[in-house]
Amino acid sequence: MIVTGKGGVGKTTLSVALGMRAAAEGKRTIVCEVAAQENASRMFEHTTVGFHEVELEENLWAISIDPDDSMREYVLLQLKVRAMRDMLFRSRIFNYLAAATPGLKELVTIGKIWELAQLDRKVKSGCKYDTVIVDAPATGHGVGFLQTPRTFANIARVGPIHSQAKTLDNFITDHDNTGVAIVALPEEMPVNESAALERDLVDEVGVAVDRIYLNGLYPERFSKEEAEKLVPLAAEDGAPRAAARAALSEFGRARSQRAQLARLRRRVQAPVKTLPFLFEPDLGPEAARRLSRRLS
Repeated sequence: MIVTGKGGVGKTTLSVALGMRAAAEGKRTIVCEVAAQENASRMFEHTTVGFHEVELEENLWAISIDPDDSMREYVLLQLKVRAMRDMLFRSRIFNYLAAATPGLKELVTIGKIWELAQLDRKVKSGCKYDTVIVDAPATGHGVGFLQTPRTFANIARVGPIHSQAKTLDNFITDHDNTGVAIVALPEEMPVNESAALERDLVDEVGVAVDRIYLNGLYPERFSKEEAEKLVPLAAEDGAPRAAARAALSEFGRARSQRAQLARLRRRVQAPVKTLPFLFEPDLGPEAARRLSRRLS
């Protein structure tokens, strides 16, 4: 499951919540962060996860995929002769070309995600997972990230790079085994970007967008009639005025968010599920667990 969306919408929190939900159902699940991020480990107040499969709780693992480590692992798996591997790693030309090749870091990152999803894993010491959840790059880079295998397959017409890139592209676009969840906020710009992202993912990449999550939805505490009764109180002095203004402000925001929810549902094809705004200063494991119970 690939989780993407505009930056700051709660992709990591949703990725962990999805992981917790799958783990609670007895599935061995790993949450993968790309570009060496460590958001999940910070959420669990865990030491840096790094390029290791670390168990956070029962049935739930995490890994932070560093492109350089992915490249090293790829070379180790391809070259069986240790002397050749050592010589390649010491080569300045190889390191320069690897850093300068556009899209290569994205390709080896997707390659590592593919490897984690295999029942017959290349890394023999690794666990076998039922579910792999990817905290993918934000909207601006997410589409290009997922298009990387196809780009390499088209450039390298024949040979191992072509066949391996083709395998990764087939893996991403396999609707039976791979899907995308888009995360949005109930605001105009995130709703617009999510609708455009769904079209780009389906039309340009060919992936299956299974669900769109509208995150951070305020509760509807007051009806329209109750809000109208609060208006005179907002004009009075003292504590009632402050309380009435706070209530009317939240009523207005909740109402505006429902309008954005309706816009989103009109503009997208995938089912839309809502997740509540959590009134907490920091979101930790228990907050993610509360969200996971809403994902049934």
